[in-house]
Formats: sequence, C-alpha cells, structure tokens
Amino acid sequence: MVTLDMIRKPVEADLEAYETFIRQKFTANGGLLSQMLDYALSSRGKGIRPMTVMLSAALNTTGEHRPGGLRVSLAAMLVEMVHMASLIHDDVIDESDMRRGKASVNARWQSHKAVILGDYILAKNMGIGLSSGQFDLVTHICSAMATLCEGEILQSETADRQDMSRASYLDVIYKKTACLIGVSASVGALAVGAPREKVSLMRRFGESVGMAFQIQDDILDYTRTAQTGKPANNDLREHKMTLPLIAALEEVDDERRKELMERLKRCHEDEDSVDYLQHTVENLGGLRKAAETMQFYLQRAMAVLSEYEPSPYRDALANLCVYIGERDR
Repeated sequence: MVTLDMIRKPVEADLEAYETFIRQKFTANGGLLSQMLDYALSSRGKGIRPMTVMLSAALNTTGEHRPGGLRVSLAAMLVEMVHMASLIHDDVIDESDMRRGKASVNARWQSHKAVILGDYILAKNMGIGLSSGQFDLVTHICSAMATLCEGEILQSETADRQDMSRASYLDVIYKKTACLIGVSASVGALAVGAPREKVSLMRRFGESVGMAFQIQDDILDYTRTAQTGKPANNDLREHKMTLPLIAALEEVDDERRKELMERLKRCHEDEDSVDYLQHTVENLGGLRKAAETMQFYLQRAMAVLSEYEPSPYRDALANLCVYIGERDR
C-alpha cells in the first residue's frame, strides 16, 4: 500500500526546509494569538498541497541540479496558508467541533476568535508574499482565494434549497478543493520557471487530483471504519448532499426522492434517519458510483503525467493518485 512517506521521499529535504521556513515566518505577537497560531500550525494534516508544490517544481526542473530554495518554499507557504485559513473559517460556518481528531479552533477558543485567526493567517500570508517581491507567485495564488469563497456560497445556496445536482456538486468541489490543489501543482512549475504550457499541464493534473481527493473524502464520510478524525456520516448530520447521496438519488423516482430528502432534514437530531440514509446510499450503489467518478479523475491525472519523462518525481505523483484512491483517512 502506498503511504505519504513514500510519496514525500524524493523531496523530503525540501519539505524539511519548508517546515523551518514556515516556523520562521509565521509568528505572532501576543500570548493568545501566538497560542492559537501554534495550535493551528500543529494541526495541518497530510500536507498534500505543499508536497504537490515541491514535487511539481522538481518534475519541471531541467538539468542535474534542482533549483528550489526560498522561492519554492514561498509558493508552498502561500498555498498551504490559504488552505489552512479556509478550513478554520469552514469549521466556524459548519459549527464543527473536531478537525483531524482534535478540537477545532472555534471549539477551543469560540467562533469569533477563530474567524480573526483565519483572517490573520490570510493577511500575514499575503504580507509575506508581497514583501518577498515574488509577485507572479502571489498573483497566481490570489485567484484561488476568490474561487474558494464562491464555492462556499454556492454550497450554502444549494444546501438551503436542497437541490444539489451532480453538476452543482462537481462545481462546488472544484471551487472548494480542486482549484487550490490545481494551483499547488501549477505554482510549483511556475516557481522554477517552467514554460506556460507546462504550468497549465500541471494545473490540469492538480485539479484532477483535487476532484478525486474530495470525492474520496465524501465517500469516506459514509464509511464507519474510516479514520478521518470526524464522526462517520457527519455530512448527513450537516444536511450536506455529496456525491454518494446524489448518485443514490439518481436511481429513485420523485416520490422516493422526496421521502429521502425528508429524512435528510431530520439527520441533525435523529440518528435513526442518519443510519437509514447511510444504508440506503450503500444499497442503491451510491458509494460504488461515486468511486467510479473518482477513478475517472485519477485516470485523467495519470494521463497528464504521461507527458513527462520517467523520474522519481513523476513516480511520486503517480503514487499520489494511487494513495488517493486507496486512502481510508
């Protein structure tokens, strides 16, 4: 089975230098703010985005010596801190108490402080980026910030109406997840001076990986044995329509759909409805069909990698695709 340690190995030294860079740059004045920031930094999870930046940079470097250093670390920081701030804000919006098996920032310090921390991280991130003078990297990543906000509003709008279609769902996960992973891959290429067509190619790879990653996340939410750090079926309790449920609803008539949607409305306070929908989604093939869609995006990502010569970095990115399809956390 592919592990993240296996994927990281070709850029392990770069990632260690990046961790030092982050700790040097992200400090705060004031005891409480510093404590909150340290807590958030220690809960960053898998590090998929900075790892993707590093691997893309290495893949798109020609010659024996791979330039990396501060410019690539800066690119990785810009992406990861946008992601981290968005998660802090998401937990406030969703009223989530847990993040990666630990208390969320809003659960530990209340929502209004969590919002301020997320804003602080974004402001600090952009300040570091602009003061570095690497304006091409900052500009490249800023476009994803607006897209993230669009995705959150779109998700909220469709959830309120409870009319999330497959097309709407794919649009939401593109904006909330895939776009930023796409930018992670493309900014890595940009950071080492890759030509425009290679930057575009890597963005297509990252977006495909990001779509698959989020679909697998949504599948795992229905899997009671998954080790995601959140309760199983949390999306149902939050009345979220993700691909497993959408795929199941595509198999039923209007009357049955109406019944299932009524069940969804009760999931916040009725565990019987949660269990009923979880089993219904599985019995109607929702998980299997969602997995088929996930595999479509992984195949698209692998097709992009076929444009590159064999190397340890291409192998690592191919293993990232395998890891996403196999992961249980």
